[in-house]
Amino acid sequence: MTTDTTSTRGTVAQTSLRLAATLLLAGQVLFILITQFHTGGDANDHHSIFAAYAHSRDWKGVHALQFATVAVIVAGLVMLHSALEAFTAGRAWAARVGAALAVVSLALYGVLQAVDGIGNKQVDHAWATASGADKSARFASAESMRWLEWGMSSYHAYAMGLALVAFAVAMVAAGSVVPRALACLVALSGLAYLAEGWVAGEQGFNATHSVLIIASWVFSLAWMTWLVVDSGRTSDQRSVRAASR
Repeated sequence: MTTDTTSTRGTVAQTSLRLAATLLLAGQVLFILITQFHTGGDANDHHSIFAAYAHSRDWKGVHALQFATVAVIVAGLVMLHSALEAFTAGRAWAARVGAALAVVSLALYGVLQAVDGIGNKQVDHAWATASGADKSARFASAESMRWLEWGMSSYHAYAMGLALVAFAVAMVAAGSVVPRALACLVALSGLAYLAEGWVAGEQGFNATHSVLIIASWVFSLAWMTWLVVDSGRTSDQRSVRAASR
């Protein structure tokens, strides 16, 4: 391989890493900000929360924007895979697995938002406006939709968690591309997602689930911010870091 080819590959890898870091952090920050407009309450108190959802005016818009921001995050992960492939001359097999799982997680999240952002709104409104014997049947339908949401949320979190763990493995295997401590933060965010998926499937959207969501946000913001800073390093600086290990 010529010096020019190596230099070109390094430039492409550096550009891909910078773009990946930017997309990831921007998507995560926007997702957290948009989620603050999500109608709140005790999510496992179905009578009160269904009533709140039924009267929410921005429900569909918030969920559509959440989907858009998750798409940006997944685009960042796919671009991160490209960067790791370029840095390692196509040997980042774990990054390929991570990118595939990230795309799967986006597909699952799309179905989740269809169930939550559209299905929940419709059944909750139907229950809130029903009367007499029909109200009990409508409430049963609303709970069925909610439980379907639990399942979709659980498996989306599993897919995203596994994707992040795979990327953490790829980062460690890539040597000097990123600091190992950064890779550990990626793994921790993945584990938080996996735990979040388990709790959602077992207990629904309870207090523990909320804590795990916040934990995944904190870990994600930490490693994505670090990656943005680290992506500004040159190839020479990465070589110096590798030699110092």
